[in-house]
Amino acid sequence: MTDIHKRYRLTSTEEPTDEMLQALMEDVAAAARESSARAEAEKRRRLKEVAEEIQSWRREAVV
Repeated sequence: MTDIHKRYRLTSTEEPTDEMLQALMEDVAAAARESSARAEAEKRRRLKEVAEEIQSWRREAVV
């Protein structure tokens, strides 16, 4: 979070400057990228876990 977030809230009665809006949008974009990366990592972790379970079931079925 940048200093802009600390100084300005969208519920504020004052209009944000173009620079403030740009900084806010950049912060939101960065947060969205981080969230997306975490979600992608979690998805891959879960898919790997399921793939390992399937392999385990297949090995047990062969025996």
